[in-house]
Amino acid sequence: MKPFLTLLLAVLTTLGSLSSLAADYTDSVLRISSTLQNYNPSQPWDKSNPRSRRALAAVLDNGLVITTAEMVTNANFIQLETCDGEFQIPAKIHTIDYECNLALLEAIDADGKEVIAKLKPFQTAEPASIGDSLDIIQIQNNGTQLLTSGKIRGVDIVAGFAAGHYFLNYELKTSMQSAANSFTLPAIKDGKLAGLLTSYSSKDQLADLIAPEILNAFLEDAADGAYKGFPMLGVATSNTKDPHFRRWLELPQGKNGLFITRVLPDSAAANAKLQKGDVITAIDGHAIDKRGNYQDPHYGTLFWSHLVRGAKKIGEPIHFDILRDGKVLQVETKLARAPEGIIPSHTYGKAPRYLVKGGFVFQELTKSYLEAFGKDWQSRAPLNLLDALNHPEDYEKGRDRLVFISATIPTPATLGYESIRGVIVEQVNGQPVKDLPSLIAALKKAPANGIHSLTIDEQPKTIYLDATLSDQVDQQLVQRGLPALSRAKE
Repeated sequence: MKPFLTLLLAVLTTLGSLSSLAADYTDSVLRISSTLQNYNPSQPWDKSNPRSRRALAAVLDNGLVITTAEMVTNANFIQLETCDGEFQIPAKIHTIDYECNLALLEAIDADGKEVIAKLKPFQTAEPASIGDSLDIIQIQNNGTQLLTSGKIRGVDIVAGFAAGHYFLNYELKTSMQSAANSFTLPAIKDGKLAGLLTSYSSKDQLADLIAPEILNAFLEDAADGAYKGFPMLGVATSNTKDPHFRRWLELPQGKNGLFITRVLPDSAAANAKLQKGDVITAIDGHAIDKRGNYQDPHYGTLFWSHLVRGAKKIGEPIHFDILRDGKVLQVETKLARAPEGIIPSHTYGKAPRYLVKGGFVFQELTKSYLEAFGKDWQSRAPLNLLDALNHPEDYEKGRDRLVFISATIPTPATLGYESIRGVIVEQVNGQPVKDLPSLIAALKKAPANGIHSLTIDEQPKTIYLDATLSDQVDQQLVQRGLPALSRAKE
């Protein structure tokens, strides 16, 4: 037993020495608490029940603190706290990007700014490599630092907080302990900020991290106070794996690429004269394979979108090799933000526009609204609204937004129409509806016969609303507690 006890003592001594040598980051991170309250998708004048989150934020230069956008989206209250619990600092959002899932915070008052100014800011790290080790910082309730090491086992382009927006992500193999303030956490490499944790699976012992390239691009853009966001090409694509599809495209042997299924109007792709049916074979000299991947010199195989959203900034040039009708062409354009389109991918940070008229609840369609139908929203949401999401080009003409009736409150003005919901409004009194403000303006005008006529996309095709009766119902709804009949501004 004596040799074993000697060995055990030596191991414990070594572990203690390693712990004492570990860098102390307690003066470079802050606890963050937020109270979030989203708008109710079915009752846009109201908000859902508030919920709280706690995490760790990393201190940067200029008194700013970085966390994920998800941590502070639709926040009613944000508070920072030093690790020792001595100072509580009310904070506000300085810059936020829901697509890349990053947010900069700043103290509201001078005292809070003074506290943050005395902390040690992180510098951001250079890109890591597969196999590199990172340390994830946690702070326990008693203020003790807990560092968990993990190795990068993969790098990929994944969708983050806002669905449909893909960015560079590290996959870290690690075994983390349960600790407070762990909704999102900083990851460190050689004493520098190398990423922010966005999720962790205790079952698989895998953590997802926003990569340093995305952190740096976000911070560089925000530095001048005029944040522009990440560029977008503005295309929808499909792969060219299917051999029959390849023959139809007349793709030569060994030639691969991405087939363009749609080009968004007024986008960088449209400015480059890219067309539906083109095949992108290379971007900035990087050959695109049949799955849409390219060979990154640092990470290896990556999805093509990183060449636009991550490797480039708004206003920078980008070059394409394309195949069109069997001919090889080269085009160039400057990157920009793609137009939002008639159906925004999210409404984070915005109050939804709506109108209640006579009992009909009108809203503008968003992907967030459809996702509120639950896990199986792609089969549970109204089919016509799903079709509009999947084929917006069929609905764009004459519209800036897609207005629909989300619900019908039983009132004397909606008698017989109680089952109408999820229908798209095309016209009011013969006038096209291009967005919710245009609907509000049309309904404010007194109709010639005292009856508003609304054209919708489903049977009965036209519904009628008595103008005088609907005005009376509106006043009754307000008296019964409806806070406002409309919101025309986001």
